[in-house]
Amino acid sequence: MKISVVVPCYNEQESLPIFYREFCKMRETTEEFSGVEFELMFVDDGSYDSTFAVMQELAEKDNNVKYISFSRNFGKEAAIYAGLQNATGDLTAVMDVDLQDPLYLLLQMYKAVIKDGYDSAAARRVTRKGEPPIRSFFARCFYRLIAKISKIELVDGARDYRLMNRKFVNAVLSLKEYNRFSKGIFCWVGFKNKWLEFENVERRAGETKWSFWKLSVYAIDGIIAFSTVPLVLATAFGVLLCLLAFLAIMFVVLRKLIYGDPIQGWASTMCVLLTIGGVQLLCTGILGQYLAKTYMETKNRPVYIINKTNCGDR
Repeated sequence: MKISVVVPCYNEQESLPIFYREFCKMRETTEEFSGVEFELMFVDDGSYDSTFAVMQELAEKDNNVKYISFSRNFGKEAAIYAGLQNATGDLTAVMDVDLQDPLYLLLQMYKAVIKDGYDSAAARRVTRKGEPPIRSFFARCFYRLIAKISKIELVDGARDYRLMNRKFVNAVLSLKEYNRFSKGIFCWVGFKNKWLEFENVERRAGETKWSFWKLSVYAIDGIIAFSTVPLVLATAFGVLLCLLAFLAIMFVVLRKLIYGDPIQGWASTMCVLLTIGGVQLLCTGILGQYLAKTYMETKNRPVYIINKTNCGDR
């Protein structure tokens, strides 16, 4: 039995040695893993610090350490995809290098897949202790929203941290889309999945690379990737405005016929114009987002470009 562990990294020179040390300790002290071979697949997502140098040092002293270094920063989604493409294990796990994904859960995932017959086992946070309140609030709003407007069952607190069998991994890799949202893709492919709950764990070293703005953009990408409801809402807004405009015209005509004078007041006119214009711009923006994603897909660009790797040294 061989387990590949895909670990995306971006400017994680401080976290990498700690992760490797803790992972080796977990592997050596867990009896159930005594006969299991591990492949650590580190993916350097265009880091500008010494992350790649640390990976090379680890690979020199441990033949089970593999690395992929991108030509530039392509994003975590690309790093996950690259790791899954190059993983050779019977089972494949994805986890963060900052140790916010508890290593002890890997054994529970292993048992769920091997003994209980699940195709994948994933982790979800039940608390957000340590996060800024505003960030936690919008994260919960996102999960509630996407659960209502899409057909995927994305649970609140879902992490990318999961263990998958080869059938599950191949299904994920069969989705060749450029604009990737792994949390949604993992749910979309289906199969039998088990959720494991844990309380939030803070980073052991370094700083998070996910700002509020980046998380917001990521959330929008997820909604657009797995729901067309925003387009339906845009259409509904358009129909509603047409109806209101028709009623307004009828009111103006009747007032003219009855009272013989037009409606006075620029304030009310400006309010109507600004409201209609704002909704039109909103709907145009929604259409633009979908069009932009379609445009990027039609370019057929690679999800990532490799600069250096030792994955050929098997």
